[in-house]
This record gives sequence, structure tokens and C-alpha cells, in this order.
Amino acid sequence: MPKAVALILLNWNTPIHTANCIASVKQFCDANLFDIIVADNGSTDNSLSLLKNQFPDVIYIENGENLGFAEGNNRALNYSIAEGYKYSLVMNTDTLVDEDIVSKLLNHLNAHPEAAAVQPAIYWMHNKSRIWNGRGRFNKLSGSIVFDTHIPDATHINNYEIAECATGCCMLIRNAALVQSGLFNKRFFLYYEDVDLSFRLRRAGFEIHYLPSCKMYHEAGVSAKVSAPKKEGNLSPVIHYYVSRNHIWFLRRYAPSLLYPFNLLYNGSYYTALLFYFLIRGRNKKAVFLLKGLKEGLCTPLNVIWPE
Repeated sequence: MPKAVALILLNWNTPIHTANCIASVKQFCDANLFDIIVADNGSTDNSLSLLKNQFPDVIYIENGENLGFAEGNNRALNYSIAEGYKYSLVMNTDTLVDEDIVSKLLNHLNAHPEAAAVQPAIYWMHNKSRIWNGRGRFNKLSGSIVFDTHIPDATHINNYEIAECATGCCMLIRNAALVQSGLFNKRFFLYYEDVDLSFRLRRAGFEIHYLPSCKMYHEAGVSAKVSAPKKEGNLSPVIHYYVSRNHIWFLRRYAPSLLYPFNLLYNGSYYTALLFYFLIRGRNKKAVFLLKGLKEGLCTPLNVIWPE
């Protein structure tokens, strides 16, 4: 009989962050409730050997190549479902906990069968008094995904809120709901795959919940940073390709068609300004990746993105 939760960590050349995350989970969370599964996306820095030596009791899945956030996690989610776990807790490796978030999230889903997934309040690692990511919602007019960052007061801290989406940084998902909706869309590779999954879970008839009384801490963007500051900046240029492409994909499927003109005006202005900024700063690689993302975002047939 498996434990209730498969706690999934996707490692890609971040062994120190992954080790610190595992250590904090082991210290603060009830080990009787979960198994830790580390899926490795073809790390080239000896990550697996280092982690296996430090944590021999962890389950390891070797993907052999960088499959992105979506498909990299899917390999572990398929394992979780096949092995009979009831829930899967997807967590970023650049996170830490100082309380038993597994118990809190698990108890919430056990008490709310209408919910497919629940997300904790995610605070900044460098400033633990500020929230990085809270309840997610879709601003249909601007076409933006917005996550609340307000600190809940005493009257709301013990209540949950219904959200429109949860972040893949940390979300406990009901495996039975995943079987209905499907897993992360591997074509997204990374960014917006969690939002797309949230919307598909809701279309399957489930709710997405936000639990502000449950908290964790996130460094944010570890895998997206380049090793040293260069002309292109600290953020990898390819990030702009995935963000722009996947954002447009998301809007083409989920935004109300009547609001397309407003979405086009708002986002067209934003991406145009971003492109000129890159060109003025001489960040030509970022400009090229942004244009590529915009082109594929607009031109890729929807039945290629979602071949249902």
C-alpha cells in the first residue's frame, strides 16, 4: 500500500537547491504521508550521484535529457499514478519549508473532494514577510495571469479561496482528477503549463483552491538564470521565447473571443515595447527569441498544441 502523496521534485543541474529542499521537507513534514520522487532532466553536473549519495531512500527517475518542466514532471506523475498514490505534490527545487505543508495540503484535499488541486501561500526566500505567489486569477480584459500578493489578515488566514489557477512551484494535485484532465501539456515545455493544466482541471468539473494558512518559501528563477552577468542580462534569452509563445497559446484557447481586441492592444503594446527595449540595449538574442516566440504563438495550429 503506497503512501498518500508522491512529492515530486524536478532537478536540472541544481543539486544544492534540490538537497536543501529535500532536507527541509524531511525535517518539517510527516514522513509517513509521502515518498519523495526526484526526476532528473539529464543533468550534466553530477547531480544524480550527489543526491543519491546524500539521500539513498529517495526514488529517482532518470529522464536522460532536458524534457522541460512539463514533460519532466509528467514522467514522475505517470509513476505516481501507476504506483497508486492518491495525490502528487509538484514542488520546485528552489523552495524551502518550515512547517508541515504536506499534512496541511493533504487534509484540505481530503476535506474538499470538489477540489482537484490546492496551492499554499508562497513567500519570497529573501524576504519572508512578502508573498511571491498567492491566489491565481485570469484578467480576461488584459489577458494576464495575476497572482495575489497581499498578506491575509486574521479573519482570512484560516479560510481557503477558490482560484482560477495554481502555480507549478507548489501544487498538490488529486491523481484521479489528473487522469480525467490529462497531465501537463509537454508542448509548453516550461511556463504556462501549470495555468493550462489548472484550466483543464476546471473544465473537467473541479475547483482549484488557495490555502493562505499554509506557507513555503521560493527563491524564484534559479534554472532560468545564466551563470554570469553578460550583455544579454542575467536571464536566459530563451525564456522570452517560451513565455511569449505559451502566453499567446493560452490566450488563443482560453480568452473570450469578444475580448481579443483588448488582449491584442494590451499585449501587442507590451511585446512591442519589450522588443524595442532589447534592441536599444543591444540584447539581440533576446529580441530574436522574442520574435520567434511571438511567431510560433500566433501561427501554430491549436490542434497541434492540443491534439485532442
